[in-house]
Amino acid sequence: MSGAVIRGVIFDLDGTLLDTEKLYLRFWLEAAHALGYPMQPEHALAIRATAAQYAEPLLKRLVCPEFDYKAVRALRRERMEAYIDAHGIEPKPGMHEALEWLREHGLRIGLATATDETRARRYLRMVGAEAYFDAVTCASMVNCGKPAPDIYLLAARRTGVLPQEALAVEDAPSGIRSAHAAGLHPVMVPDRDQPDAALRALCEAVVPSLFDVPSLFDGLFSLNL
Repeated sequence: MSGAVIRGVIFDLDGTLLDTEKLYLRFWLEAAHALGYPMQPEHALAIRATAAQYAEPLLKRLVCPEFDYKAVRALRRERMEAYIDAHGIEPKPGMHEALEWLREHGLRIGLATATDETRARRYLRMVGAEAYFDAVTCASMVNCGKPAPDIYLLAARRTGVLPQEALAVEDAPSGIRSAHAAGLHPVMVPDRDQPDAALRALCEAVVPSLFDVPSLFDGLFSLNL
């Protein structure tokens, strides 16, 4: 949809704005192994940005039928939060520059994340980014999280734009599918791996980093001026 007029940009959080996917990978595995489950890196990668209602049955299928998702997730969260408390959190390259450019050009800015609102806002404050956002929308606010379209439909409404007027910037397959199903314009900034052909077909652009977000308005999309 080259030339679409864009009034807002809605970002995923983990792996897109924040360099946290490496932490999720580490602490999912640590927690699972501590509880005796043979979880592998590819299993943790398979549930990136995926709502619990979808992640739990997927891990029971991929890891083992006895996988106690709630117990492992609770331990993963405890260990990861302790690490972040001690070591802080890192923004992805280009985060501040992209957000500042969007704000300077009058675009609405939203967040659509599986992370709960308290932690999402805390993380944004830790990297000095909370003030950029017009709305923070979380999976707990909808019936079905990513890859269902619900969270992006709500995020667009809360951000004050129509879905067709918004970019969705994501790093994970489930987020791209969610945004595409909701009628936004999905843009992928790959984090842990590159999109396959099927996923790339759902994206209107795939760019190397957040530094490249402003360049999307050099021809692919138009500003609502």
